Amino acid sequence: MTKNIPRIGSRRNRRIGSRKNGRRIPKGVIHVQASFNNTIVTVTDIRGRVVSWASAGTCGFRGRRRGTPFAAQTAAANAIRTVVDQGMQRAEVMVKGPGLGRDAALRAIRRSGILVNFVRDVTPIPHNGCRPPKKRRI
Repeated sequence: MTKNIPRIGSRRNRRIGSRKNGRRIPKGVIHVQASFNNTIVTVTDIRGRVVSWASAGTCGFRGRRRGTPFAAQTAAANAIRTVVDQGMQRAEVMVKGPGLGRDAALRAIRRSGILVNFVRDVTPIPHNGCRPPKKRRI
């Protein structure tokens, strides 16, 4: 049993250059995850493949300022700027979490020129989930 040795000249057939700019995405999904400490905005296509993302931390905010509405607004604008160049016109928005950046990110999405089909709150809510710890006795 011998192994096939790959040919050296087989790279000629492949496409050269970045594929990222060649994709056209007319419709997508924008996920906003707003915690008390940070806000993460992820833009995906309909199938769920990530196209662009940004967070308050990657926008240069550190510490307590990451949880502010202004940081969330900046993160949403940065994430959307790249997909608008790729041709996104319509989007669905999924908002998750209790943070301060929920409304600010939504305002930034509306201001960017993308038509928002609907906004859905996908915050996980327990149906009386885990058992609480036992009472403290002093």
